[in-house]
Amino acid sequence: MKLLVILLLFHTTFLMINGQISSITNTHHETYIVHVQKPKNTKPLRSTDLLSWYMSFLPTKTLASGEARIVYAYQTAITGFAARLTSAEVKAMEMKEGFIHATKDRMLYLHTTHINDYLGLNQGTCLQKDTNLGKGLIIGMLDTGVLPNHPSFNDSGLPHPPTKWKGHCDFKPSTCNNKLIGARSFKSGNKDLPYDPIGHGTHTASIAAGGFVKDAQVLGNAKGTASGIAPNCHLAIYKVCHSRVCGSSDVLAGIDQAMADGVDVISLSFGGGAVPFYNDAVAIGALAAVEKGIIVTSSAGNSGPTKGTIENDSPWLITVGASTMDRMIRARVKLGNGEELPGESAYHPSGFTSGFLPIIYPGRHGGSRAKACSDGSLSRINVKGMVVLCHNSGENHTVEKGIVVQRAGGVAMILINEEDQDMTTRAAAHVLPAAHVSYSDGRRILAYALSKTNPTATIVFDGTLYGISPAPSVASFSSRGPSSVNEGVLKPDIIAPGVNILAAWPSPVGPLSLESPVNSTITSMAFNIVSGTSLSSPVIAGVATLLKTTHPNWSPAAIKSAIMTTADTLDRDGLPISDLYSMGAGHINLAKANDPGLVYDIIKDDYIPYLCGLGYTDKQVSAVARRIIECASIDPINAEELNYPSVTVALGSKAKKTITRLVTNVGESESLYTVQIKKPEGVEVSVYPKKLGFSEMNQTLSFSLYFSSGDVGAMKGDVSEGYLRWVSNKHIVRSPILVTFT
Repeated sequence: MKLLVILLLFHTTFLMINGQISSITNTHHETYIVHVQKPKNTKPLRSTDLLSWYMSFLPTKTLASGEARIVYAYQTAITGFAARLTSAEVKAMEMKEGFIHATKDRMLYLHTTHINDYLGLNQGTCLQKDTNLGKGLIIGMLDTGVLPNHPSFNDSGLPHPPTKWKGHCDFKPSTCNNKLIGARSFKSGNKDLPYDPIGHGTHTASIAAGGFVKDAQVLGNAKGTASGIAPNCHLAIYKVCHSRVCGSSDVLAGIDQAMADGVDVISLSFGGGAVPFYNDAVAIGALAAVEKGIIVTSSAGNSGPTKGTIENDSPWLITVGASTMDRMIRARVKLGNGEELPGESAYHPSGFTSGFLPIIYPGRHGGSRAKACSDGSLSRINVKGMVVLCHNSGENHTVEKGIVVQRAGGVAMILINEEDQDMTTRAAAHVLPAAHVSYSDGRRILAYALSKTNPTATIVFDGTLYGISPAPSVASFSSRGPSSVNEGVLKPDIIAPGVNILAAWPSPVGPLSLESPVNSTITSMAFNIVSGTSLSSPVIAGVATLLKTTHPNWSPAAIKSAIMTTADTLDRDGLPISDLYSMGAGHINLAKANDPGLVYDIIKDDYIPYLCGLGYTDKQVSAVARRIIECASIDPINAEELNYPSVTVALGSKAKKTITRLVTNVGESESLYTVQIKKPEGVEVSVYPKKLGFSEMNQTLSFSLYFSSGDVGAMKGDVSEGYLRWVSNKHIVRSPILVTFT
């Protein structure tokens, strides 16, 4: 009992106030994002007025560290600020008039030559001519910064930024140009140049809007002309991530600045798990941007294939999962028993031996760390001159495993997928001969290696192959729905290429990477092949930019609808790509998205009843909406009732529901659409009316879906899939239907 008391005293400081014991459980200063009301002032607010208002909420006591209390004074995305506070100081602040909500700063984490051809964007197509390749629009990239002098960011032939541009370049004035028109950095309120030390931001920026670069390749593979999706648009860089970690207060500052600067599209490639929207700075900042007409794309996360791992799940974001393409940079494993198994690697050494080498499996001798070829795990295992089998698990990434093998004396590596990684392999720029193989092929290799006294293998490098099937498929790592917190809206919304994507890089890769560290002075034409949903988000950011070029009056929701309702659900062999929790509406089809026929639009005020329907308090809804909301005066709706391009419904036994949707005509002025339904198994679905006749452009009509279920019984907890299609003589407007049995 005494020990318990000592521990409690150590953890908590007790104060006696008016004869009562009170406690301050945390005297440590942390960054909080604080939402407040606008000051009661009828005059236009200046930035100094806002700062004075924000300062009125803060304690007068200065910090012992000498740091300023205020980290960021937000002016556009929210009315509020980020400040260094203790939990007790936040509690005291809650009593002040004008306070709405405070949430602790949380850490978020970072989640090409063929890609344009694959998406039908090769040079000279009608679509490229119609969109003018995004000329005149601005994409804001929130990421790890950029290498500004990479040839992907050359501004040859580009016009000056539009007059609405209000941004700034933190590099030397001569470094930015008509392609890279702005660059800022946000790091806990401190100054920092927006150079990219790890490559992530350079890579994503060039995917969205990199210019044409001939003779791009990675270690001699994937050769061709590199280009972003919208190569003629301008780029604004906001460095909000440092050492692969992104503080939510920094992200909100980046969104705040991007909105003030005048960007048209924002791309985000990071996340931190689903949380309620009132504690999600990304969701709050993104809603502010969307209400201003800015499209915001985001990565779905890399925690698949487990269900319920989706991130960035708010309905105003375009949430993008990762898919494969039909390209493979093949490295074949040949075993001593004559069996051959396909793998991938971007590094194809010309002088690698054609003879067989002994295989060693460190997991047989050294436990889980050696099994994954983790740093230092092979120091006591003799791997010299051998082909080393490593599992694609543990704390180090694929290229680092090869470095561990090489330093221990291994001459080649076979990287084996874990069961949940299945068929998705990565053509990484390894430092030694390597082949990344699927789970099933890895099991065959392991069975051979563990059953023979002297197993042998070699790797044969076949170069870059095209037309590989299946394609597209959903990457195993791509996070799946449903949201673990904000259920009701189908996520992800769409999938786009995110596996083995070639794009700009700030330093050499492969064996040369061991000799040439990343630095801001490199001017060589470096590219790298990387995988992740991080890369799918800028693909859709580029797509959205092209659509906004041809349809400047469409809202962010209308552009999202066009992307979703025209998506492909079958792969190139005519087989279903995947389930709805994996692919959302399907795989991006840009040509169809440019002419969708009908769109499901959502105006900004439509999200308020939805937020009230989530059961949030008035202050929590007000924090997300960035204005005072009283839900008692609003008719709340649930996610099923939001005018979303996909339909999700929860049904119990012998239940009935009616869902209404609105569609707006953006195709031919006079057009007739007829409904087609594929009913989810176990559910009766009907639609009224069965035909929609439009007599003019931008006309909006409504229809209702009537759902009824029988006895759910053993189906409780299961989901059933179907779809709704509105078909005219020119267009097919498809919405996925997902029913959850409760």
